[in-house]
This record gives sequence, structure tokens and C-alpha cells, in this order.
Amino acid sequence: MALDGIMLSMLKNEIAEKLIGARVDKIHQPSKEELVISMRWNGGSGKLLVSASASAPRIHFTESAVDNPKNPPMFCMLMRKHLAGAKLVDIEQFGLERMLHLSFSTYNEFGDPVIVKLAVEIMGRHSNIMLIGPDGRIIDAIKRVTADMSSVRQVMPGMGYVFPPAQNKLNTLDIDGMELAARLKNGRDIPLSKALMENLDGVSPIVCREISEIATNGFDTRTHDLSNEECGLVVDTIEIIADKVKNSKAEPHIIIDDSGHPVDFTFMPVIQYGTTMEVKKCENFSSMLDKFYSERSGADRMKQRSNDLFKFVVNLADRISRKLDIQRQELARSTEREILRIKGELIHANLWMIEKGMTSVVLENYYEDCKPVEVKLDPRLSPAQNAQHYFSEYRKADTAEKMLRKFIEKGEAELSYIESVFDLLSRARTDDEVIAIREELVAQGYLKNHRKNNQKPVKLMPKEYISSDGFRILCGRNNIQNDKLTFKDSRKHDIWLHTQKIHGSHTVIITEGREVPDTTIQQAAIVAAYNSKGRDSSLVPVDYTEIKNVKKPSGSAPGKAVYEHYRTAYVRPSQFENLFGNK
Repeated sequence: MALDGIMLSMLKNEIAEKLIGARVDKIHQPSKEELVISMRWNGGSGKLLVSASASAPRIHFTESAVDNPKNPPMFCMLMRKHLAGAKLVDIEQFGLERMLHLSFSTYNEFGDPVIVKLAVEIMGRHSNIMLIGPDGRIIDAIKRVTADMSSVRQVMPGMGYVFPPAQNKLNTLDIDGMELAARLKNGRDIPLSKALMENLDGVSPIVCREISEIATNGFDTRTHDLSNEECGLVVDTIEIIADKVKNSKAEPHIIIDDSGHPVDFTFMPVIQYGTTMEVKKCENFSSMLDKFYSERSGADRMKQRSNDLFKFVVNLADRISRKLDIQRQELARSTEREILRIKGELIHANLWMIEKGMTSVVLENYYEDCKPVEVKLDPRLSPAQNAQHYFSEYRKADTAEKMLRKFIEKGEAELSYIESVFDLLSRARTDDEVIAIREELVAQGYLKNHRKNNQKPVKLMPKEYISSDGFRILCGRNNIQNDKLTFKDSRKHDIWLHTQKIHGSHTVIITEGREVPDTTIQQAAIVAAYNSKGRDSSLVPVDYTEIKNVKKPSGSAPGKAVYEHYRTAYVRPSQFENLFGNK
């Protein structure tokens, strides 16, 4: 799942074809390590996404709608200062290195024409985006690297730009078969796919696995066990791949699992997955990457912005769980209270044979066929007082059990509510959704209200979808909205849906007095499953009933509902995008 040098060269060609000569219109920084540059050219416009995220570094055109922060970060402001209105005049890639330099023609503060470069380095956790001035010095970077962080290469404003250290790898597009064979035979004794990753420049793990799959018939033979024939097949396979790339025959392919989720991508068709995965050809490299990363990047982006809220909710859930564990242990101990009562009764029945000062006595337990049982005694108490002590401990344990059951029931309800908040937070895609969840926690007393007096509460509308039969399907974005949608805005004959025993949003089909066909119920169930914790499951049960059968328990937390007279539909959340797109 890495964007390799060969694919980057394909992306470079796609970007250059459209953007050379285009001008920068707008620049946004939707997250800490991500830029979206809007470009305009004669008769068209587009958005270029550039990410230095360690988990998903990339550059490609995007059509995804991105929610930008209210206040742009400093790096974004700097980019706007230097690149607003600038014309893209060149894009460079150095060999098969995973880096692009985008050259922009603009004017300095004196009105003189200058070239400013944007260096995009796609190198895992070392990925970076740097703005380089006409003098070759770094104006700034989206990730600053100090000497404390790296002794090899520092990235700081004012420093001269230095290329990353070169790796001792062979160019995949101009392979020396003899040298590669020698490296495989004389290098480390490791599986062939790993050895190819260590020795070939410009290819990702999936390509190396594919070369090994073809050359060793799927065995991924260790390098020291490779035959001459297998080494020859390795070289031949690489040369075929290189020929396709050189002749512009490389094609974007995405790998999709059985639940419909993309799991990898490459610039060629692959056979290594057999029938376990679907290998699908895409229109172009940008659309493939945009599809692959759009949903996950949205989640990552919002996690960065709501990191403090995530930490609070996780810590709160952990604290409640620990408290529940302690209470359950106390409850387990309190269930032994009957033993205390029995020992008190045995002492009371045998007062004649017990004397003050005894530390224990063996008595016949007439509750268990007169089996002897040892009863501990307090030597400071009389026999009657020892009996009363056991009765007193029994009453305490009995009261404790009743109270603990109430505490545990309350704690479990609270934990379930906090887990529902976490689920909603993990699916939030906009700042307003996060703010609404924060306001919900304030209203429930979990957070202090830091809203300024002149700030109005966030108003969000439920998510809305239209079924193939023309029915409106509404879905709540948070627990407060779930309550409003179900218990205030809906009519008694509207259809209410919710995932069975799985946290998720309330979903309602607005019937307007019409009979709802099964196709609409099925599609609404898919909406409910997709907007739930079960989104990534292959099959999800969704209960549905009329609104009149749904009730809110008195005093329960927001989003809590009980229902009766329901039916259950089993649906695949993966079908959501085919029905409603990426809403």
C-alpha cells in the first residue's frame, strides 16, 4: 500500500498534462500534514491534494469535498503569500525517487520574476512538503526537522535544500540482470520478495510480491535457494514490467476485498491474490488514489482535529470500565452473604458449647447434612455477640448487593452512552459534527462550556438520502439529533431503523402516509448499517419498526431508545457507495 517511484512517474505525467501553465487559485490546509491547491487553466479547474502523512503520503488530483479549519495554519498562510496566483511551469522527478519538485513562476516583493519550488517527498514517516526559494534555501516545511530529530538531514527555514540520502538500489526501468542475480545470491538469505524490495528502486511491496509470484510459482523462495532458472525469470519479469512503463502501458489497478473495501493499488494487473480479492482497473491514477484514500483520510483528518476530544472520551470510557470491574468484584464477594447468615445461625444454635475467648469452633451445618464446618470467632466477643456480628455482616452484604446492582446497571448504561459518542466521533467528517458532539458532552455535564457568549450553537441537519423509490431517508449525526429525529420530527407511521445491538445512528424513512416497498426498507437498512459501528462488517442485522413502537426510557442518556414489534433485515454496508456514492 505504498505509492512507489514508478507510479509517481505516472502521476507526474497526469498532473503535468493538465497543470503546466495553470495558476494557483486557492490553497487550503485541511489537516496538519495535508495541502489542497486549487488550480485554474483555460477552460478548466482542479484540486491537487498533497499529503505528507506518514501513513498515506501522496500527490494526486482530488474531487473529494474537504472541510477546512476556520483559521488556516501558519504554513498555509505562508504558502498563500508565496504561491497565490503563481503559474506552474515545470514538474521534476529525479530518477525513480519518490519525490517531485513543482516549479512555480511568480514575483517577489520587488516585482521581479522568480521561480519558487514546492518539494513533495513521499517517503513514509520521512515524508515532507517544503517551499524552496529562488536561492535554493528552504522558506519553510510542513514538517520541520531539527538536529535533535535527525543527525542525517535537517529541514529548517533558512537552510539550503539538500536531497535525501541516495539508496544503493538498482533502477527497475534499466535493470542489469547480472548484477541483480549476484545481489540476490550473495546478499542476505531472505524471501525473494523482501530481497527485491531491498535492491530495486521505484517499486512497492505489491510489485515485488508479484515478481516473486511469477518467478517462483507463488513459493517466494529464499534467495540462497534460487535456481538459475528462477533468477532468469525474475529478470525477465522485471524487463516486461519496465517495457510496459517505458511505453506508457502502465495501468492503474485497485485491489478490493470481499467486503468491497480497497486494500491496495498498483500500476499493473496482479495475480498474487488469486480469487480472494478483486483486481479492478481504474480510469486514471489520480481517481484511483482519490477513491482509495478519500474515506480513510477523512477519518484521519478529523481525528487530528478532534484529538483532544478522542482522548477525553477514551479516558472516560476507560475510567468507567475500571470502576465497573471493581464493583463487579465487590458484587461477587457480596453473593457469599448467605454463608455469613448460616454461620450466625449455627453459632446461635450452639451457644451452650461456645465460650468467650475461643478463636474458632467446629459446628455441624444442618443446612448441608450436618457436615462439620469451622466458624471463626472473635475472642473479645461473647458467643451471642459473635452471632450478631455475622448477622450484621450479612445485612451489610445484602444491602451492598442491592446497591451494587444499581450502580453497575447505571455504569453500564453510562459506558454504553460514551461508546456511542466514540462511535459517532469516529464517523464525524466535518468540524460542525465534532463541535455538536462536544456540545452534547457539555450538556451532559462531562465537559465545561468554553463557548464564547456571542457564539451560537451549531445547527446541523440530519444526513439525507433518497431511495430508488423516491422516499427520503434521514440519519442522525449525533445522539441529540437522534433523539430529535426519532421523538420530535418523525410521525408515528414513519419507519425507524437501527443496527441490532450495535452502536449507530437512528435512521428514519419518511413515509408521508405511503406504503413503503421492501426495496426502500433494504436501502434504508444499508444506510443504518453504514452509519454504525458495524460499517466494516460483511453482514449487519438492522431492526426496523414504526415510530409508534419506539420509546425513550425515562431519565436515559441521549440517543437511547427501546422498541417492540420489529423485524430484522440483514444487509451489507459495502453496498452503500453503489447506492448513494460517497455521501
